[in-house]
Amino acid sequence: MKKVVSTLTCSTALVALPFFALANSGSVEVMDLTGSVFGMIAVALFVVAYGFVVLEEKLHLRKSKPVMVAGGIIWIIVALAYMAAGKQDAAHQAIMGSLAEYVELFLFLLVAMTYINALEERKVFEALTTWLMNKGFGLKTIYWMTGTLSFFLSPVCDNLTTALLMGAVVITMARSNRRFVVVSCVNIVVAANAGGAFSPFGDITTLMVWQKGRVQFGEFFALFIPAAVNWLVPAVIMSFTVPNEIKRRSTIPLKMKVGARRVMTLFLLTIITAVLFHNVLNLPPAVGMMLGLGYLSFFGYFLKIKEMRSRCLEDPLDVMGHEKRKTFDLFRKVSRAEWDTLLFFYGIIFCVGGLGQLGYLAIMSRYLYGFGHTPANVMIGIISAVIDNIPVMYAVLTMDPAMPHEQWLLVTLTAGVGGSLLSVGSAAGVGLMGSARGIYTFAGHLKWTWAIALGYAASIWVHLMLNAKLFT
Repeated sequence: MKKVVSTLTCSTALVALPFFALANSGSVEVMDLTGSVFGMIAVALFVVAYGFVVLEEKLHLRKSKPVMVAGGIIWIIVALAYMAAGKQDAAHQAIMGSLAEYVELFLFLLVAMTYINALEERKVFEALTTWLMNKGFGLKTIYWMTGTLSFFLSPVCDNLTTALLMGAVVITMARSNRRFVVVSCVNIVVAANAGGAFSPFGDITTLMVWQKGRVQFGEFFALFIPAAVNWLVPAVIMSFTVPNEIKRRSTIPLKMKVGARRVMTLFLLTIITAVLFHNVLNLPPAVGMMLGLGYLSFFGYFLKIKEMRSRCLEDPLDVMGHEKRKTFDLFRKVSRAEWDTLLFFYGIIFCVGGLGQLGYLAIMSRYLYGFGHTPANVMIGIISAVIDNIPVMYAVLTMDPAMPHEQWLLVTLTAGVGGSLLSVGSAAGVGLMGSARGIYTFAGHLKWTWAIALGYAASIWVHLMLNAKLFT
């Protein structure tokens, strides 16, 4: 089955490749080199690199490595092509634009990942898991509760973290009931992706849309009802297969570590700071996030002193021993960020940015949006089910087609929830396949793709009915 998935993904990448080529918007000059040797070599490099990304699990080669190499070589090709035409300044200006976009995304995500790691270290997620397990809920209640929590947690904690957390609850509670676990995992993935679609913090694609200024912070909440419909339609359909069996499980209640609630409060303040930087001061939200990292660093300093004093009182002879290393350390949280993911973003941005400078974006923009805004944006969501939605959305943003505001909201919705159609279409699905290996599989998810597709279509219809009038 994995071989079939890989082949399908590679084939789609070959067909849809020009769509992912983009150029920096603005005054940067773009040359049409799509039919030249430079362009063909660059495209070939991108196809090979993305092929390695698709085969990451089989080759055990981290996805960041091939795209970083391909991105660097593609820009060498761009530089040589522009030098031959006497337009070195245009290539330099373009790559500086790509670099600025990456730095802003990198800093924002680094802070968010650090906070999530800090919450995990303070036992916030484990405490929530044990609380759910000790309540003695029935399977149907667990099904709806994990789906609901996934929908409302992912706008803040991101869809991958949420899916892994809720998946752990389901697997721990009912590992022996394979059918229930599969249906619940599908429900969690759909809910997490849908929840992430109506918040700038729920998914990388929504974050990019917000940072580009195409959709303002408050306008994302107009997608709440369409996103809820996207989840509830398949959730209701699948719920008829869930038995109402009672699962009683007794575990020792787990308490969060000291400072856990204050870390959650600081995370909320950091989000507020980023929003104020963007909406009020007209400054990059990443700068506000870095200020929020400063909040955490100061609190971490006092928390570390407090824990060291506590250990000193408990065992004065072991103050300098191994226990000291277990106190709160901000830089240990930073080091645990998903560096492979962050570097993958670097490679993708530079790969597709370089291809755009060779002229592929202009061609695909005319072709794709020639069919109309709604068909194009619906197709973008379907494509994101097979190929990562990050290059898809980045391409659309840099393509910057002239379309009404409700259409920008539509493409934000479809790129976010389209990945639910297949288990390999989102980080939440891929991550959950790893944690529930052998139980939640590509084939198990595929059995419910028809129900998820109904929710996908219903959410688009609801959005067009509700928001088309709201933003005209």
